[in-house]
Amino acid sequence: MSFGFHLPAGVGDRWTVLDSAMNVKADTEQTSGAYTLIEVTAPVGFGPPRHLHRAEDEAFYVLEGRMRVAFGGQHWEAREGSFVYLPRGVEHAFVVLEPLVALQLTTPAGFERFVAELGAPADAGPSPRFSLAEVTAICARHGMEVVGPPLEAPDPHGTTP
Repeated sequence: MSFGFHLPAGVGDRWTVLDSAMNVKADTEQTSGAYTLIEVTAPVGFGPPRHLHRAEDEAFYVLEGRMRVAFGGQHWEAREGSFVYLPRGVEHAFVVLEPLVALQLTTPAGFERFVAELGAPADAGPSPRFSLAEVTAICARHGMEVVGPPLEAPDPHGTTP
């Protein structure tokens, strides 16, 4: 059954994932499995290990801030107004260079389940800390494969490697 819905600003399932805040705006149930949409707020230096998705495509629309993205052999800098599309099956990673607010879209839906396992409800305090081995296992349960280390964070003087 199709249905419309509206979420006002600041409303949605809120999660703390490592050092970032994730506000789920649309999930599997709300979109009949079509996509997950998450508003991500992340600090400088935040970024996942290099990984690939087996089941979903991922995209980011940067509202504020700046991030460096590695996709296969390509590298991009995404800043306010940038759109990044990362199809399934290709390794990628990103690192936040300036405090980031972005919309993350994954299709088909289900990414919110990964967020819930890796994070903690925002009102419950900090998210759990996991070893790389634990993160790798959580990723595997959600159709992702960790294939390398995270991108290097910027140095404290604001230059990037």
